[in-house]
Amino acid sequence: MKISEVSRRTGLSVDTLRFYEKVGLITPPPRDQAGHRDYGEDDLRWLGFLDKLNATGMKQADRIHFARLRLMGESTYAERRRMLETYHAEVQDQIARLQECQTLLAGKIETYRTLEKECSE
Repeated sequence: MKISEVSRRTGLSVDTLRFYEKVGLITPPPRDQAGHRDYGEDDLRWLGFLDKLNATGMKQADRIHFARLRLMGESTYAERRRMLETYHAEVQDQIARLQECQTLLAGKIETYRTLEKECSE
């Protein structure tokens, strides 16, 4: 599939896809007869995974490192697992903090509902 289709399906701009290729987040796809990039479904899955890594707060340098490790194959499984474990723990911490905020906000909302009700009586 052409870069414009990948852009449409991933929500990433064409410039971002070219940048990802330049910095090593994605491998350069093969080119068709006209010299246009020809991405496959595996590329889409990898871009989706990179998006999730980004959502964890993983720094770009770490994502690039992870992508390079991926290209190195099986010998890097343990290092990639450790990286994911680190970010998994950070996501768990973020979830806990957000749950605390959610509880606080729910309490405040209820307080204001009660105050509004008292004022209208």
